Amino acid sequence: MTLSAEKSGRGRSIGGYLIRMRSLNVFFIFVILFAVFTFLSPGNRFISKDNILIYLATGAEFNIIAVAVGMLMISGEFDLSVGSVLVFCSYTFTQVYASGVHILLAVIITAGAGTILGFINGMITVKARIPSFITTLGAMLLWRGVTLMWSGGEQKGIDLLQHPVMYKLIAGSIGGLIPSQFFWFIGIAVILALIMHYHKVGNWIFTTGDNREAARAMGIRTDRMKVLCFSIVGFAVAVAAVMQIFRAGTFSARAGDGWELKAIAAAVVGGTALTGGIGSMMGVFWGAFVISVIENGLVLLRVPYYWTFTIFGVVIVSTAILSVYIEKRRLLFGAERC
Repeated sequence: MTLSAEKSGRGRSIGGYLIRMRSLNVFFIFVILFAVFTFLSPGNRFISKDNILIYLATGAEFNIIAVAVGMLMISGEFDLSVGSVLVFCSYTFTQVYASGVHILLAVIITAGAGTILGFINGMITVKARIPSFITTLGAMLLWRGVTLMWSGGEQKGIDLLQHPVMYKLIAGSIGGLIPSQFFWFIGIAVILALIMHYHKVGNWIFTTGDNREAARAMGIRTDRMKVLCFSIVGFAVAVAAVMQIFRAGTFSARAGDGWELKAIAAAVVGGTALTGGIGSMMGVFWGAFVISVIENGLVLLRVPYYWTFTIFGVVIVSTAILSVYIEKRRLLFGAERC
């Protein structure tokens, strides 16, 4: 073997290794951001106990949605309706609970409602052959409008402290230290990771997103896989809605506003390809933390709210460019899925 060939082979192995380690790179980005906000926040408020607990609780609600959206994007689809479905599920819960239904049954009904809305998004997308971008854009406007119409756009308090067991399980804390929401997030993320990386269903989802026609030729029911992913997103959104209601004790018609774009940003930051078929749940896991820590840090630094849109826009565009670059390198080096 010539010297140039040896260098080429070495370069390819290094390049492939770096691509496969994308999720670790996202973790390093999270650590850097954490250190930056710790240094910049006045009075070290960023690492104060109160802020850490708030970050773990509120961040978990968003992160649950982000990992589900990452799974959907791997299948080759998008969901722009998660924010509107979240507020619809929140209102559904308050209305069902106010009608006198048992608190546990109200939670189950809400979870079912979110799953059904996700299922509907999936069925419309695959049966009508409408791009998911259009389907879920319509759903975003529809369910936000319906919720605003039914609720009158007003906030509504709801007392859930009279159910101490359910409250502690959903929005309490373990040992008075770690919020329950964080454990729910970890549990859901682990389940999705096991499905995506250690079960045949995960392989089917990856193949569906990578090459739909090839997946069909292999006997994979691609439509079913996509509808499944949409349904999982709807369920995850409903879970986050219930957590949010328990934590805040208030329904707000503006809840979840903008979460759809941040969820997509989390998936892209985590290494999920915009074209589908490429990604990892560990990458999306840390990508969600990156988005959450940026939002939390900007609030503590008292950065004007409109700047958050600018920053997230830069994050989305830059990570999209990086994803395209990494995909080109992946094809060049013949690396495995990152």
